[in-house]
Amino acid sequence: MSWQNTYQTWVKYPKLDPELKAELMAIKDQPEKQAEAFYAPLEFGTAGMRGVIGAGINCMNIYTVRQATEGLARFMDTLDEKTKQQGVAISFDSRHHSKDFAHEAARVLGAHQIPSFVFESLRPTPELSFTVRHLKTYAGIMITASHNPKQYNGYKIYGPDGGQMPPKESDLITKYVRQADDLFAIKVVDEEQLKATGLMKIIGDDVDQAYLAELDQVTINRKLVAKEGKTLKLIFTPLHGTGAMLGEKALKQAGFTNFTMVKEQAVADPEFSTVVHPNPEFPEAFDLAIKLGKKEDADLLIAVDPDADRLGVAVRQPNGEYQLLTGNQIAALMLNYILKARKAAQRLPKNAAAVKSIVSSEFATAIAQDYQVKMVDVLTGFKFIAEQIKNFQATGSQTFMFGFEESYGYLIRPFVRDKDAIQSLVMLAEVAADYKSRGMNLYDGLQELFEKYGFFAEKTTPITFDGIDGPEKIANLMNKFRQEAPKDFAGQKVVATADFQNSQKKLADGTTVDIDLPKSNVLKYYLADGSWIAVRPSGTEPKIKFYIGTQADKQAEAFAKRKAFEAALNQFAEQ
Repeated sequence: MSWQNTYQTWVKYPKLDPELKAELMAIKDQPEKQAEAFYAPLEFGTAGMRGVIGAGINCMNIYTVRQATEGLARFMDTLDEKTKQQGVAISFDSRHHSKDFAHEAARVLGAHQIPSFVFESLRPTPELSFTVRHLKTYAGIMITASHNPKQYNGYKIYGPDGGQMPPKESDLITKYVRQADDLFAIKVVDEEQLKATGLMKIIGDDVDQAYLAELDQVTINRKLVAKEGKTLKLIFTPLHGTGAMLGEKALKQAGFTNFTMVKEQAVADPEFSTVVHPNPEFPEAFDLAIKLGKKEDADLLIAVDPDADRLGVAVRQPNGEYQLLTGNQIAALMLNYILKARKAAQRLPKNAAAVKSIVSSEFATAIAQDYQVKMVDVLTGFKFIAEQIKNFQATGSQTFMFGFEESYGYLIRPFVRDKDAIQSLVMLAEVAADYKSRGMNLYDGLQELFEKYGFFAEKTTPITFDGIDGPEKIANLMNKFRQEAPKDFAGQKVVATADFQNSQKKLADGTTVDIDLPKSNVLKYYLADGSWIAVRPSGTEPKIKFYIGTQADKQAEAFAKRKAFEAALNQFAEQ
């Protein structure tokens, strides 16, 4: 069916949601906007789906949410009855229609006689991951667009271990999603009927308390926190999202009482009215926190994104200004403290291991090696870190210490199987308390690590390709990198090229080495000076991402390399 016919089918559907009907009528004379909304279904992949809220098969709305849930339900129908009756946990963030989408998902599951456990109000993504394990449900659904702008929403599916659904099961769910191509024929059950029959249960404080009990184990040095926790001055902002309630409770429970929340951003607001991008990677997300921090002379500022799975930090400098740290730098500080503190307490296992993505810094690897701790590299996507944790526990081969991605996502304790900004909030406060006890701050600590391990500088540059031809442009650019493989960047020879799509690493002499990771559309170039460059399409957004990692004896040299590599990379991409 053409997009024109699909548009007409939606317009003529007599029971169409009135808000969506009004949107469609508003674009009745705008074929370009019609095409964008109807040219193809919203992509459903291993990370679920994410898109602009609105009318159309390429947007987030109650009908595409029903379709996604129908796919999950049909897959669960193929399981044995006992497994199916374990049900699905459902949570949602502060975005427009998030609660509506969560409840629509429960209505679809109910039509298949699948129980749902729905949070009474918004809760963070990491708590949803925990809830799947805590309630022993078969799956979890999180309604969130994470750190994206206000016009977006999304839908993520979690598996029985609390990690995002593994590729095999995810592929089967995707197949069933596509089979449910008549979005208006998907059956739903009245919510009150579901509650009356016990197929929809509302959950809340009981799960919060269980999560907080596990969170109490994140703290390593309680004497340190007891000493410094009352004086460490912290500003915390949840950026209008889910982190406010649990973040505040977590800090107090750990012993950090001298903190202030950014009042304007402690309010759940789908408009994200005080920020353009509710993303702690962006400096402007800290504007209000910096203003408050200067007023209260705060030691550090911590921000978490709307679904509280990513965390960013800014540290006060001697001149009173605040310096933002990168995701890789935050990870290095936390990993170093965790290993140091556990070693001091004689609680560092001989088989300790950390896990990071292939596009994250080697800074953390240098630290791990110094403590004789194994660093495992996995593909981008926290589900692969969760998979490693599962393997560690099943085989007893390693004990998980820490996992991270450069995109500001970290995990300390594996009772959650996704990145967890609430855990990270508590741990980073403890790291700051440790440096404070030595008359230092996090920035000072970072410089100390650089002096010991060398200077590392990284950068991630995304290029967005919106519109109908966006996927084609991304595919063409990836093909260019493969077919016209660069021999050098800024004068540094490429000594090896890893193509994770064909699972091979090709060395400069032509020999190849197999890559023991799942296939993925990623290229990584290893340069003669130890630097590296990676290229990959985003799994959730219409973007291609360039990653650069450099290392040098001096900071200026590392930054100069990074700048030169970025220019060379952009020049190659634009030719």
